[in-house]
Amino acid sequence: MTEFATPPPLVTRQQGPVLRVQLHRPALHNAFDDQLIAQLTLALQQAGSDERVRVLVLEGAGPSFSAGADLNWMRGMAQASEADNQTDALALARLMRVLDELPKPTIARVQGAAFGGGVGLVACCDIAIGVEEAKFGLTESKLGLLPAVISPYVISAIGARQARRWFASAEIFDAGQALRMGLLHQVVEAGQLDAAVDRQVALLLKAGPVAVAQAKQLVRSVVDAPGDRDALDQANATLIARLRVSAEGQEGLSAFLDKRPPAWTMEDRS
Repeated sequence: MTEFATPPPLVTRQQGPVLRVQLHRPALHNAFDDQLIAQLTLALQQAGSDERVRVLVLEGAGPSFSAGADLNWMRGMAQASEADNQTDALALARLMRVLDELPKPTIARVQGAAFGGGVGLVACCDIAIGVEEAKFGLTESKLGLLPAVISPYVISAIGARQARRWFASAEIFDAGQALRMGLLHQVVEAGQLDAAVDRQVALLLKAGPVAVAQAKQLVRSVVDAPGDRDALDQANATLIARLRVSAEGQEGLSAFLDKRPPAWTMEDRS
C-alpha cells in the first residue's frame, strides 16, 4: 500500500528580517487542532527569541484565514473529560498569549474568512489588514459555547459593548464592520492586500527594533495601570529616559540630526 506524507499544518518562510507564518490546512479552512496549536505556539516562541526576525506576518493558505476549531477535533473533545478539555483550552490560551505578547511586531494578513479562534488570532496581532470579501464571526454560541479563551483579546480589540452583541448573537459580519469596530486596521481590495502588508512591513523596519518591540508593552502598561497617575508618569518617564540613552536611541537621534538613515535600516538591506 502506498503511503502519502501528511502536509505540515504550518509553513514558515524567512525573508530577510521578515518571518511569514502560514496556517496550512487549506482543505479544512486552516481550522485548529492540537497539532496546529502546538506548532504555531512553538514557531511564535522561536520567532520571539530570534534576533534575525524583526517583523512577523501571520497568514492563511487557501480561501480562508482560519475557521477556528476543527470540527473533528471538537467532536473528539466533546467525548473527553472536563479535565482534558481544560488542558486543551489552556493550550489555546497559551497560543493566544504568546502571540499577543510576542516581542516583535505582528501583522495579520486576512485574505478570507476568520471565525472563532481565527478572530482571536487577528485580535492578537498588532496590525490587521483584510480584504473586502473577508467575513468574520464569533459563532460559538450557536454550539452552546462561548469564545471564552479568546475573549480578552477580542474585547481589547472591539470593546465590551460590541463584544456583548457579537458573542451572544453569533452573527456573521463583514470587513467593513470589522474595520469600524477596530478588529481590522485597514480593508483593501484583494489585489492590493500584499502591497498593503508590504507597506506596513516597510514602516516597521524603519523604526528602531527595540522601540517597536517595547511599543505593545507600553500600551499594555498604560491600559492596565492603576489609578495612581503619578506612578504612571514616573514609569513612562523612566522608560523614555532609558530609551534616550540606549544605543538604539542614541543612533536614532544622531541619524535624525545628521539627516541620514539609522544603522538598523542599512542592516536590513544587507
